[in-house]
Amino acid sequence: MCRKFDVESFGKRLLSLRIGKDIDAKKLGKALGVTHQTIYRWENGTRRPTIDNIFEIADFFVVSVTYLLGLSEK
Repeated sequence: MCRKFDVESFGKRLLSLRIGKDIDAKKLGKALGVTHQTIYRWENGTRRPTIDNIFEIADFFVVSVTYLLGLSEK
């Protein structure tokens, strides 16, 4: 069985990390080289991040890629 990217789970985790670190979408977007609109779209599931974006987000928040993808709790 092939797993599919769960954009809703990813978006919720990204939003939770961003809010938990008190970082606005504009600041996060600047750090990742994307617009704040892109951050909002990732969070609400209307746009998918690239694999490079996912690694950058994991590095920025010091979490695992598997956590961002909803495959682990850490």
